[in-house]
Amino acid sequence: MFRRAFWFTTGAAAGVWATAKVQRKLRSLAPDALAVRAADKAVQGGHRLKDFALDVRAGMAQREGELNDALGLSAPPAGQGRGLPAQARRAELGPAHHRQGPDRPHDRNEDH
Repeated sequence: MFRRAFWFTTGAAAGVWATAKVQRKLRSLAPDALAVRAADKAVQGGHRLKDFALDVRAGMAQREGELNDALGLSAPPAGQGRGLPAQARRAELGPAHHRQGPDRPHDRNEDH
């Protein structure tokens, strides 16, 4: 008698457990749940992309500073370059062969 009651209780508990597990899985696969999960993943991906872009910018700024220091371009020469836009200062400091002239037509590949 106790043996039958034990197995009946064990079977009922297994059935309840299996039913609850199946219901939970079905709810997680519902269209609303899938949409929420996809939106969360998209937001997480956006945050990762933003963090990556910020890391790249920081690395670029650091490397640009290192290159400017190595080339002696970290500070403009005394009395020159103040108030000029960065592009004008670069043209002023750049080598002569990069300047465009009447004898030197502009080549688009030189900018890269």
